[in-house]
Amino acid sequence: MADEKRDVLLIGPSKPVIVNGLAPAFNLLGFSDVKDREKFFADTAPRVRGIAITDTSERIDGAFMSRFPRLEIVSSFGVGYDHVDAAWAGAHGITVTNTPDVLTEEVADTALGLLLCTVREFPQAERYVRAGKWREKNYPLTRATLRNRTVGLVGMGRIGQAIARRLEAMRVPVVYHSRKPAAGVPYRHYPKLLDMARDVGVLLVITPGGADTKNLIDAEVLKALAPDGILINMSRGSVVDEAALIKALENKTIMSAGLDVYHNEPEVPQELLAMENVVLFPHLGSASTATREKMDQLVVDNLLAWAAGKDPPTPVAETPWPPKKRP
Repeated sequence: MADEKRDVLLIGPSKPVIVNGLAPAFNLLGFSDVKDREKFFADTAPRVRGIAITDTSERIDGAFMSRFPRLEIVSSFGVGYDHVDAAWAGAHGITVTNTPDVLTEEVADTALGLLLCTVREFPQAERYVRAGKWREKNYPLTRATLRNRTVGLVGMGRIGQAIARRLEAMRVPVVYHSRKPAAGVPYRHYPKLLDMARDVGVLLVITPGGADTKNLIDAEVLKALAPDGILINMSRGSVVDEAALIKALENKTIMSAGLDVYHNEPEVPQELLAMENVVLFPHLGSASTATREKMDQLVVDNLLAWAAGKDPPTPVAETPWPPKKRP
């Protein structure tokens, strides 16, 4: 029947905005609590037309998507979509969408907060007060300041540009590295990451994750940053060689680091937990109620547009709309 609801697979928690937005239009099929996945695939996969993802820890690769012969769209929560094989999806006529833009300013705010906390040691100073040490003597002067530093952004997408605007307003010089210069951006572009690392006091990483950027920040880059250098990672844990970073901090190859992301979240290496010169956030870049609800709504909007035969608002680059015919 023409008005029959389409089946949509929900991978991850049943978040209210997503469930309330999708349930009237689709048959929502929960996946995260399925015990016998093979039976589920046999019974249900032939009917599934769309997937909504609220938990990005599930790997949505070609082998997974191929279990659903009628699959047309994967609507994923978050800007990063390295958990989805978008190239495979695009080659097989499946559209992948993400949730950019609505979190840009929130993540940029968090990046500035993490930068300031790392440079000026605000979390350490707060712990100093709570421990009663201020009554004994003043907190030591911080070695670092933003007043004599240039920040090198690794990546100059929407969020990178929002961070750069904030830094510029603070009169902190900004340069950046990316594969090619960003259109309409006034900051100096470095074609080579090592060259930029040698010239800056802070590397702030805000590039997408995935195979192309895995361990992009390695021992060589950290060495180029110099002993008073600071690393801030707001991208993905995979972008920084975690073992190399730990070694660089232990050997004082760099001064300090501020991290919002890690290789094996929520596990954080004990070596990092023990370091006083490292500031650790629990992957909270966009983690405000208001912003997360906007991201949830965009997951819904992409699926509703698809069901209505309209353009999904935010298809990813590998799967432009309309999709290619499925092979």
